[in-house]
Amino acid sequence: MAKAPAQGRTSEPVSPNRERPGEPKRYEASKEELLAFYKEMLLIRRFEEKAGQLYGLGLIGGFCHLYIGQEAVAVGLQSALEVGKDSVITGYRDHGHMLAYGIDPKVIMAELTGREAGISRGKGGSMHMFSTEHKFYGGHGIVGAQVSLGAGLAFGHKYADDGGVCMAYFGDGAANQGQVYESFNMAELWKLPIIFVIENNQYAMGTSVNRASAEDQLYKRGESFRIPGIQVDGMDVLACRGAAETALEWVRAGKGPVILEMKTYRYRGHSMSDPAKYRSRDEVQAMRDNSDPIEGLKRELAAAGVEEAELKTIEADIRKRVAEAADFAESAPEPNPEELYTDVLVESY
Repeated sequence: MAKAPAQGRTSEPVSPNRERPGEPKRYEASKEELLAFYKEMLLIRRFEEKAGQLYGLGLIGGFCHLYIGQEAVAVGLQSALEVGKDSVITGYRDHGHMLAYGIDPKVIMAELTGREAGISRGKGGSMHMFSTEHKFYGGHGIVGAQVSLGAGLAFGHKYADDGGVCMAYFGDGAANQGQVYESFNMAELWKLPIIFVIENNQYAMGTSVNRASAEDQLYKRGESFRIPGIQVDGMDVLACRGAAETALEWVRAGKGPVILEMKTYRYRGHSMSDPAKYRSRDEVQAMRDNSDPIEGLKRELAAAGVEEAELKTIEADIRKRVAEAADFAESAPEPNPEELYTDVLVESY
């Protein structure tokens, strides 16, 4: 398995005269920002652990893809976005992105359990969550489908001239889908305000990236379309935030899209039905021991003077929030049977 790269590795220019984004710098966060990042990542971790428990109890049905291990990517990148102005779209591993965008964990958990109070009224489940209020556009089960939709969102931002940017997430497996490259071409041709984020967690379902991709340095995938790419340590929330600021500066200046390859790792299987026998326990444990994003941030907090007692208080508060979300999701009513026939057709005149 490839190790996480040094921060700010950028793809080599095809033309020496072509302008490229600057070298990203690891974000210098204040103590307050470090604590905010820690709370958000810990919320995602504990939420996903609880979701796994509820799935095991049969309270969550269908597919369920957990984000455990990848928390630094969503938190680091989305902390640089302007909520209500910028849009986010992702694939089926979507719970963490929603939490990182400030969406209430109660309505996310209620959606997982198929309740009327869920953010998609219990109709979307784990893979298909949506919030126009937060400019969060999914949650998509079709591999790579969200990338072309993200290009459409970026086109909408440009057409409306609203200054917004679309952040479109997809994985290393989706990076091999044809529609991704159609989207690359259109995005660069029209200089769309979009950041393509490849969450390279090393495995597309059960196949390692170097077995499935002829070019496994995924940040280079946009070169033939003249899209610059940056490879980032996706286990370091400060590296993620620094890369986001570099990418946003480029895109907001009207220079077109950027690709961010986030080298990250998922601790659990591809989904709850995946025993993940294609990798050793030692490999997973080594990542937990040496690269865990939350433990890495705890060291930053210690250096900033945050006491262990404060972290324990945060831990207790987060666990309480997650428990309340689970209780809410278990007790909320299911949709009325009549709801089966709503939201299936929109008539326009």
